Amino acid sequence: MNDNFELIRGSGNVFHDFGRANAGLEQVRAILAAEIVRTLDARGLSTREAEKLTGVSHSEFSRIRNAKLGRFTLDRMITILGKLDEDVEVNVTFRPHFTCASI
Repeated sequence: MNDNFELIRGSGNVFHDFGRANAGLEQVRAILAAEIVRTLDARGLSTREAEKLTGVSHSEFSRIRNAKLGRFTLDRMITILGKLDEDVEVNVTFRPHFTCASI
């Protein structure tokens, strides 16, 4: 068994580290989903109870809990947090994206 391994520092965005095309979007969705799940857990809400409270289908909450986030837009997820009485503050930072060209 080979016990040698290389430690690589990540970028802070696992989706970027794995080369996903929409890494920034996927990370924001994951962060919002985690906050929705954290809110449900902190309040002891089942998906059915959350549906009654917010009007958002319990199946949508199940998708969020299971990290099936492809169908969720950012504004939809922020709206869900708002319906759970959570305030959301969004900060956007723009940085140039550099690529290395082969010579």
